[in-house]
Amino acid sequence: MVANSTESPTLRDSALPDMPKTGPFRKRIGLISVVACFGGLLFGYDTGVINGALRPMSQELGLTAVSEGVVTSSLVFAAAVGAVTCGQICDMIGRRRTILYLALMFFLGTLVVVLAPNVALLVVGRILLGLAVGGASIVVPVYLSELAPHEIRGSISGRNEVAIVTGQLAAFVVNAIIGNVWGHIDGIWRVMFAICAIPAVCLFIGMLRMPESPRWLVEHNRRDEALAVLMSVRTEERARAELGAVEVVAEASTGDQRVGYRKFVFNKWLVRIVLVGMGVAVCQQLTGINSIMYYGQVVLIESGFAENAALIANIAPGVVAVLGGFFALYMMDRVDRRTTFITGLSLTTTFHLLIGLCSKFMAEDNPLRAWVILALIVGFVASMQSFLNVAVWVWLAEVFPLPMRGVGIGVSQLFGWGMNGVIALVFPSLVAGVGISGVFFIFAIVGVVALIFIATQVPETRGISLEKMEEGVETGMAYRFREWRRMRDEQ
Repeated sequence: MVANSTESPTLRDSALPDMPKTGPFRKRIGLISVVACFGGLLFGYDTGVINGALRPMSQELGLTAVSEGVVTSSLVFAAAVGAVTCGQICDMIGRRRTILYLALMFFLGTLVVVLAPNVALLVVGRILLGLAVGGASIVVPVYLSELAPHEIRGSISGRNEVAIVTGQLAAFVVNAIIGNVWGHIDGIWRVMFAICAIPAVCLFIGMLRMPESPRWLVEHNRRDEALAVLMSVRTEERARAELGAVEVVAEASTGDQRVGYRKFVFNKWLVRIVLVGMGVAVCQQLTGINSIMYYGQVVLIESGFAENAALIANIAPGVVAVLGGFFALYMMDRVDRRTTFITGLSLTTTFHLLIGLCSKFMAEDNPLRAWVILALIVGFVASMQSFLNVAVWVWLAEVFPLPMRGVGIGVSQLFGWGMNGVIALVFPSLVAGVGISGVFFIFAIVGVVALIFIATQVPETRGISLEKMEEGVETGMAYRFREWRRMRDEQ
């Protein structure tokens, strides 16, 4: 909707017939989400497998602390490129086709890593996987949010984050089993990576039978196809009403304003939402969650665990991440995004402080030290997954207007993945330089700054249709937090 529109933002949503809470339409949406979330599962496994594979890989290939950081962060920096690139690609060729190409890239990257004879080719394979991971981090949430009815959009698109942490947990469990049973075999880390090929094949085959995003189809003047897709996941009355709402927005965006980057430079509110999106993505990474997901075994060894014990103990954060993900799905359609962000950052900052204090003041020969730090790490991961990770991915998939949705989330995640890569690259050196306590004190200070940013800049998206959200963002109404929430509650 253009900025000078006088149409009430409550009219579109109130005109939509209710969706049945059970039946074939909900089942169809559920099936689509399961298939698409294989992309999230691949994301999780490929980012988590390095956690246990790094030490045997280092021993075989002779990696140093610096080259360990390079191997780990190469995937993450590539993911930043994949995120911003696939944001544009999925806007051009469609969400479904992009996911199919990403499945092929996951498979190719896995093949290169497994067969890599040296560090150079290993990094090449990690870069290919990173491009696929970054692309999946953008396209899958957008695809799910555009197919789901707004009443359950949070819980449907949030399933991708649960799939991510499930993939990470799977990597931790596989690593623990393989490492403890066959860890003496040369090249065993290659087997850890090879398992990633299985979900890549499942994603490709599954997406061959899935529909395209109806909103993307409308944006590309394929109205009849969009209606057919909507009628497969909505009642006919709801499908026709929703199509009409989408068409109103699509017709209002014409000319250059329909094109990615050029869409937002003419509107100060769109510039602002891109900056806010970048800030939210960076804040998510500055919690340091991925330092635990990538280097959890290293942190636990530094805390006092033996190597094999750390490999097993590392499963605990993975388990609570999955449990927290399901809790987050339960909250997605019940609790406002801003509330979950503020709650999550408050908890994670508290745990950062506690981990730093325990690491600094508990003696290294104290037998309780390792277990106390493990418990605090588990609490940190549970807080992060319950209140931040799912909510951030869902919010990013909801907040940008349709003509720039892929680009908006892509640019945001370019900065998010970039910060992720910086942390992955320097974390081993930081631990060596200032110790665990110093690292987590830094995370705590950054957490306070992130809290202030979230409280003052982030608009609410829960319970608001994508079309109404577009109008609120383009007119600046969404930044008037109290009035925006009251308008939503009155609809």
